[in-house]
Amino acid sequence: MHSFPHLNQIYSFIATHELIPQGSKVIVGLSGGPDSVFLLHFLVTFAKQHKITLIAAHLDHEWRPESGQDAKFCQDLAQSLGILCVTRKISDLGLSLKFNGSKEAIARQARRHFFAMAKKETDADLIALAHHAQDQQETFFIRMMRGATLTGLTGIKPRQDGYVRPLLQTNKQDILNYLHTNNIAYLTDSTNASDAYLRNRIRMHVLPALQKCDTRFDANFLSTMTRLQETEQFLQELTAHIFEQIAQLDNCAWHLEVDKLFTMHTIMQYRLVLYWLCQENVQFPTTESFFDEILRFLHTPDSGTHAIYPTWSLVKKNNLVWIKK
Repeated sequence: MHSFPHLNQIYSFIATHELIPQGSKVIVGLSGGPDSVFLLHFLVTFAKQHKITLIAAHLDHEWRPESGQDAKFCQDLAQSLGILCVTRKISDLGLSLKFNGSKEAIARQARRHFFAMAKKETDADLIALAHHAQDQQETFFIRMMRGATLTGLTGIKPRQDGYVRPLLQTNKQDILNYLHTNNIAYLTDSTNASDAYLRNRIRMHVLPALQKCDTRFDANFLSTMTRLQETEQFLQELTAHIFEQIAQLDNCAWHLEVDKLFTMHTIMQYRLVLYWLCQENVQFPTTESFFDEILRFLHTPDSGTHAIYPTWSLVKKNNLVWIKK
């Protein structure tokens, strides 16, 4: 790759977060848009230097008349770079996705399923996505508007659940500049200009206004996000440490000492309950009312069982509480 002054920053970001170990087999989510096209081109160069195997993966959402042409564009691009391209139509996945009012959320669920399937089929190690610095900014403001906790405000993670995002600190304009300078074709999604989507409204109206208010916005936002993530990491480690002091493993279930839980600050109580549920690997809604219901039950002096979720219950006896699946 040439004419990209921030290339070393991407290499440094990958190394710092240990995103792509040498010898990995990596699926690259390829929509055909500028971000994923740039990521694929970058990783082609990276793969040669680090003995990485690349596989492109494209999901045809079938929502636009030109979606079939988009799929062919991705297949042709991958072929020109000597890379296998796995493609599927969303109707081929056999999914039963419940519409919750957000078309974006449905698409995200479908892509997750598709990427997981492609990863299993190809025996890949990682899935690389092209989220960049402005995606991080948009996500922050979306979550802030929806009343997110500190955990939510820490945004998109560089590496999580088998996904890696090498471009998280790369600006969109730098991506476009590289593609234009090198005459690399990409697709443009007409829906990206629609005010119907909250993310688009933030991208087109909120972020430009902030950048106009202060040219240091992008750099300062990145600095703030880094501090938030460091704070969240510290609290996660502290939660794990405290959990070991107030819980004991008995018959493959974690038993929580209720009185010790309630000596903690309310914020830590929520974090400990969340950590406990994750340790038990049970499904649960991440709503404040759900955690309030658990704490109310634990506050009651009597022993008993409380069916708090369809597939599991809380059992409290004396000062101990555990999960019965």
